[in-house]
Amino acid sequence: MSPATPPKSIQWVGGVDGHVLMIDQTRLPTELAMIQCRDTETMWEAIKHLRVRGAPAIGIAAAMGTVLGVRDYGGSDRHGFLSYLDQICDYLGTSRPTGVNLFWALDRMRQHARSTETDDIGALKLALLDEAKRIRDEDAAMCRAIGKYGEPLIRPDCGVLTHCNAGGLATAEYGTALAPLYTAHELGRPFCVYVGETRPLLQGSRLTAWELQQAGIEVTVLCDSMAGALMKQGRVNLVITGADRIAANGDVANKIGTYSLAVLARAHGIPFYVASPSSSFDPSISDGSGIPIEERDPDEVRCGFGRLTTPPDVACYCPAFDVTPADLIRGIVTERGLIQPVNGEIIAEMLGD
Repeated sequence: MSPATPPKSIQWVGGVDGHVLMIDQTRLPTELAMIQCRDTETMWEAIKHLRVRGAPAIGIAAAMGTVLGVRDYGGSDRHGFLSYLDQICDYLGTSRPTGVNLFWALDRMRQHARSTETDDIGALKLALLDEAKRIRDEDAAMCRAIGKYGEPLIRPDCGVLTHCNAGGLATAEYGTALAPLYTAHELGRPFCVYVGETRPLLQGSRLTAWELQQAGIEVTVLCDSMAGALMKQGRVNLVITGADRIAANGDVANKIGTYSLAVLARAHGIPFYVASPSSSFDPSISDGSGIPIEERDPDEVRCGFGRLTTPPDVACYCPAFDVTPADLIRGIVTERGLIQPVNGEIIAEMLGD
């Protein structure tokens, strides 16, 4: 079978004076539209309003956003340049709080600038561009490796349930949770995928279903509330999701609704897996209780996509993420291999530094 060709969500075009080209994910699935980001304000808005989303893709976007910002620096002083870089990174860091890849990428850009031993501002700008491209390329390679290590989980003729979007749109390309599916598909293995809508912004039905259909993988969309019934019917053999941040003990923050699926999977004896690159692990947070949870505008529930579906003044609770405890997770697939069982000791041994 021919290789799957997941979309490339984000890429840099040109040299230091170039721009970022990325898919506007708010326009899918009805329109494949591209955004040209030429300044940090446009990048901040794209991250904040989910035009680019998915923890790895947000990290890449943030790294490239720093390049967009620092190229406006007109001084010749290294110290002034590094201070200006810190301001750009601090600004981009205010866009979204939960996904650790955003802050990981920003810290990496700061550290790379400081470790580049030159006073030439032009050389520093070029070094940051090279680092941002490196982050993007490393993520693409990590996703391929996750596909390799996760592919054995996809048994012939099995039913796989996934949540939100952890495919090529959410990464440099290929994806995390979808990477094992793409790899198994390339090997000619038959299986089907069930995708929950992922309310309120429908990243499952709008994005994951679109991706899988484009790749020629059998996919069925269901309402989020149908997952338990589908499991009871015996049609789900595996649940696999991505992650936005993973605590040192293995607790996982992912799109709201993930925890419910993990509980349902445990109740029905179905293995629940997470697929994530090492950049999504946050050893500074001991467990899931310390992960900051982003709360979105209540109007995303009240009138998502422009149509009022509740009384206009009713209160709405709209967290973007929830935390799944490590003891509900059968294993975490990383670019370095499978973490199983999921606990702090095994995670530390697998990830090392």
